[in-house]
Formats: sequence, C-alpha cells, structure tokens
Amino acid sequence: MVTGASSGIGAAYAARLAGDGWDLSIVARRRDRLDALAGRLTADHGVDVEVLAADLGSPGQLAQLVDEVERRGPDMLVNAAGLAYYMPFAQLPGDKARELVEVNVLAPVLLCRAALPSMRERGSGSIVNVASLLAFSGAVEAPFMPRRAVYAATKSFLVTYSEILAGEVRGDGVRVQVVCPGVVRSEFHSRQGLDLSDVPAMEPELVVEASLADLETGAVVSVPGLADLGLLGRVAEADSAMLGSTRATALPDRYRRTR
Repeated sequence: MVTGASSGIGAAYAARLAGDGWDLSIVARRRDRLDALAGRLTADHGVDVEVLAADLGSPGQLAQLVDEVERRGPDMLVNAAGLAYYMPFAQLPGDKARELVEVNVLAPVLLCRAALPSMRERGSGSIVNVASLLAFSGAVEAPFMPRRAVYAATKSFLVTYSEILAGEVRGDGVRVQVVCPGVVRSEFHSRQGLDLSDVPAMEPELVVEASLADLETGAVVSVPGLADLGLLGRVAEADSAMLGSTRATALPDRYRRTR
C-alpha cells in the first residue's frame, strides 16, 4: 500500500513497486489521478492495482483506511502522503496546523499500527515513512530556508518514531525505514506557492531507488542525497553522548553564579 500515490514520490514508489511485480493499493485524495495511474501500471506491468481514494486529513476517512489496512495486512506500507504549509508560525491558521499534524504524524502512526500485527505474525514486512531533510533543520537559520516550524517538526517526529520503532520490531522480521530527501522535482513545493525552478532538485525516481536499496541493506534512516554517511553516524554519536552525559542529580557548574 502506497499513500500519496497521485504524484511525486508516492507515484514513483507505486511505479517502481509495480515494475518489481507488486500488486498494489494506492491511496490519495484525487481519484482521477489514481485511476489513471492504476490503468498505466496494470497495462505496463500486469499487476493488480486497487484505488482507494481517501483524505488522510479527514478523521472519518482515515479511520476507514486504517480498518482496510488491518483487514488486508499488506506486506509493505509506504507512507508517502504529506503536507507543507510554509509560513511563519504566527500566521499559520489553526485548521492548517491541525491538518499538518493529522496528515504528517497521526496518519502514518495509525497506519503503521494497523499494518504491524499481520507483519509480525508472518515474520516479515516493510514500512517506509517519507520524511524530509528538513527534519534536521531545527537549529539552522538561513535566508533560503522556508518558514517551517510545524512542518519540520512533523518530519523530525517521523525520524525519531521510525528509529525507535525499527528497534522494537527488528526481532520480528519487520523492517522500518524513514526517508529524508532534500528538494525533489514534484508538485509539492509549487502547491505552496514556492518557485524552486532554479534550485537543484532530485528526481522522485532516484529517491525511491535509494530508499529501496537502503531498505535491502537495513538502513533505517535513508538520506538519498547524502554522500558522506559518516555525518549520520556523527549525529547518532552526538545524541548518545548527550543522553549519557546528562544523567545527573545536580546542576552543572555552568549554572553557578559568579560573584
């Protein structure tokens, strides 16, 4: 099952998996695009493709999809659906803030929770959560960065969630991955009114190629544009060092007032 399959990275996952012989359930809000994609994939690859039109920002439609996932027990779940309302937080309407959290956080969590029981029972399965390189941008201040407080935080959530979940289910034969692409050539940014035509962008098919290759090798965090994997290692080392160095019952000396 692939969510967000009507365009961009989600459509690229659907096309690649169909090419690899997978029967699919594809999910997005726009049924017309899903129907067209399903027709192409079936004609090109001879696989069965079922269309499930659903708005993951609608509690009722999300609940129905969760029930479908529990009933079907997919071998692979790709959570590629996502939203990004880029604007200063003080200007972000409450309904859009809620939608960001529901689509980018709540939907992947509930769909993962629905898919896991059958995967654990079979002793195999894969979950891929699509995040963003902006998940690591919390401390970065630069004029070219979008206003992203809630969006980036939802993607940071997916990274932490996926890393911890991967450790929990590894012994059950279930693989969990989070993908953190940079700028990707798709409709994603243009829908936010951003013109990134002059910004180097990776093709969505390459994101999927990297993700599936990393999934085979067991990489939990996949950063398709990263050449130096040591950077990810150093992030993990810094996290471990900080956690280990703060097991204290008293404040460190830096809090003592000097007279």
